[in-house]
Amino acid sequence: MNFDFSEEQKLLQKTARDYLDDHCGLDVCRSVLESGGTHSDALWKGVAEMGWLGAAVPEEYGGAGFGRLELALIAQELGRALAPIPFAPSVYLATEALLEFGSDAQKRAYLPRLVSGELVGTFALAERAGRSGAADVATSFAHGRLSGTKFPVLDGGIAGLVVVVAKGDSGPLLALAELDTAGVEVTPVGSIDPSRPQSRIIFDGAAAEPLANGAGEAAILHLLDRAAVLTAFEQIGGAERALEVTREFTLGRYAFGRPVASFQALKHRMVDLYAAIQLATSNAYYGAWALSTGAAELATAACSARIAASEAFDLAGKEIIQMHGGVGYTMEYDCHLFYRRAKLLSLSLGTPGEWRDRLIDRLEA
Repeated sequence: MNFDFSEEQKLLQKTARDYLDDHCGLDVCRSVLESGGTHSDALWKGVAEMGWLGAAVPEEYGGAGFGRLELALIAQELGRALAPIPFAPSVYLATEALLEFGSDAQKRAYLPRLVSGELVGTFALAERAGRSGAADVATSFAHGRLSGTKFPVLDGGIAGLVVVVAKGDSGPLLALAELDTAGVEVTPVGSIDPSRPQSRIIFDGAAAEPLANGAGEAAILHLLDRAAVLTAFEQIGGAERALEVTREFTLGRYAFGRPVASFQALKHRMVDLYAAIQLATSNAYYGAWALSTGAAELATAACSARIAASEAFDLAGKEIIQMHGGVGYTMEYDCHLFYRRAKLLSLSLGTPGEWRDRLIDRLEA
């Protein structure tokens, strides 16, 4: 049995890395963060032209017709580059929601525009900072109208389409709303990572429509499971790059006539980080297999991937600062870019603590 990626998939990943090395150095993320911008428009247009926005979308809707394994490898490279674009909410959530739960009419209306990059999508679940679940949302959907507040919404200020977790007459559901319509107010809010901005969205009787098959808490959790696996690859890519940067820096920094990387204390810490990344990668691969095959194990595999990847990237974000020494705390070095992105991604789909509770519940069930 072969658990490796195919040669075609490896070539796709190499192509993605080469493209991002040329068009998305860490200076691109830094420039967006320091300029107060929302994203790199040039990079967004570039990845759209590369076909990545529709990697897992069938060709009949304008996509490339690949699978989720290919999308996962692209996600890993985007994470490695700390790409300052709204890829995750638009592709892992809005596009996946339409593919999984949308009617044919909804797919034809929105998927080609999402794939081309003309339209940016996002996902609105939380209604306050901290814990938030699908079962206790207050935002209501009735008679084709949304009312309530969603906060924080990742890349909400860039998006033109939002998939909203709302409360219908029979329980939670997924509703689709355009953000440039009456009854919608989008306000920027502070974020630990300004290169991936967040917003507060207030719906006041805004027009919306339910996703055809997106009713019930199970459907919403299934969508989050899918996004968790793909986000895990993005986190792993970021953690791997942080380790590479740390290793290169410590090999070039000398103390007492020898590279600081040769000191046992730093060796042990880098080995611990490497082990955490390998553990996360193993869990992410299992999640990608479950996602690509539609296996029942996705429910638990997604939790494991989410938890392990969040822990690995969080550790990487801390260690890159610590092992750079005093300069690691300065804005001139890129360490803070990894720390910011690690914290943002660990909260974007619910905290790791929430996913641990979810994993325990599912294992007990």
